[in-house]
Amino acid sequence: MTDRYAAPAPEIFKAYDIRGIVERTLTIDAVRAIGHALGSEARDRGQQAIAVGRDGRLSGPALAGALAEGICAAGVDVVDIGCVPTPLAYFAAFELGTDSCVSVTGSHNPPEYNGLKMVLGGQTLHGELIQDLRRRIVDGVLHQGQGTIRKADVVAAYIERIVGDVRLARPMKIVIDCGNGVAGAVAPQLFERLGCELVPLFCEVDGHFPNHHPDPSKPENLRDVVRALAETDAELGLAFDGDGDRLGVVTKDGEIIFPDRQLMLFAADVLSRVPGGQVIYDVKCTRNLATWIRERGGEPVMWNTGHALVKAKLRETGAPLAGEMSGHVFFKERWYGFDDGLYAGARLLEILSTTDDPGATLKALPDAVSTPELNIKMNEGEPFELVRRLKEGARFDGARELITIDGVRVEYSDGFGLARPSNTTPVVVLRFEADTEAAIGRIQQAFREAILGVWPGLELPF
Repeated sequence: MTDRYAAPAPEIFKAYDIRGIVERTLTIDAVRAIGHALGSEARDRGQQAIAVGRDGRLSGPALAGALAEGICAAGVDVVDIGCVPTPLAYFAAFELGTDSCVSVTGSHNPPEYNGLKMVLGGQTLHGELIQDLRRRIVDGVLHQGQGTIRKADVVAAYIERIVGDVRLARPMKIVIDCGNGVAGAVAPQLFERLGCELVPLFCEVDGHFPNHHPDPSKPENLRDVVRALAETDAELGLAFDGDGDRLGVVTKDGEIIFPDRQLMLFAADVLSRVPGGQVIYDVKCTRNLATWIRERGGEPVMWNTGHALVKAKLRETGAPLAGEMSGHVFFKERWYGFDDGLYAGARLLEILSTTDDPGATLKALPDAVSTPELNIKMNEGEPFELVRRLKEGARFDGARELITIDGVRVEYSDGFGLARPSNTTPVVVLRFEADTEAAIGRIQQAFREAILGVWPGLELPF
């Protein structure tokens, strides 16, 4: 007999993961049903076991338990790896030989959220593959069985794997801010083993996030790191997001080194060992990156935003390195190709430990005048329609190139502008970069005219 479940709320099935508000859209019953669908899909792919980890959110134990029940109901075994950063779930898929894993995580969302990041047979589920899970539930296309649950600890193996790979040229004193996210369960031990003296901030895992929001892509969440660097003799600051798959970096004097500039340093290092290698980066990244990669003998590959989409491109190309403006960095050289803020932090320290002044090395990376990410708030579905109209009807006089792989990125000789529809919230994401403030103003004016030309009366954030 096939289990029948109530159809889960359609809005929790996002482009790159499943995510919703606990007990409102993301219920215990919904997660159990999703587990059954995921286990059924795993069986169809010949997968026999799935590693399940969870972040430090208060709802994590109950949701992970329901997920495991659902997976077992499909006749697939579960390996419970406990409360660990999302990258350790990905690591477990390799270490334990399951090839499949789920991290029960709300990432950097507010405390009332939670969700699922899923990998089956080495493939990160995204787009239609996530929608297929809901269709399975609605149509009752579910295998039946009795899987088992066993526990495993992968933290020690993860730390040993990194300590065996990454070598610092000298001891370093660093600030680490885990934002009360689950990275705090692993990061202090890892960086001490690498030979660092730590100034730890908010490394106690607490799903209430009492100190600041665990999202290092927002400068306001790095204020504590900036202050600790000013008040101590630490030489660098590292910050991690709620589930540990993204990295924030701050210099001794308080400058934030955004991820597209971090990627320059990683690219130079990786290309020194992989001549001619491809480096993948998303459409939000600085235009200085392509020039930097080419000058070091590499091949720049611009791609869609979204950690699942970048991972898919990494698998397709075999590139040794990829990164996103949001802070996801993917090392295939010496690592497994998944996004891991802790490992990225370790690789950064390996590079910077060869110099006496890490801040000078970071600040010497090419920079430009740029805006933060700006958002046009719209109704559901409208962002895609606006970008479609821009592609079809907008004119950008003086532009050197129009790139439409993900939204509209307009390249000029002295800067670029980007408008792309978010895959997670109903907004159009905008970003501008140029050599001078005057050039940014000119490019923004061109976008203002283009956007209002295809959608009159829209309120713009610039």
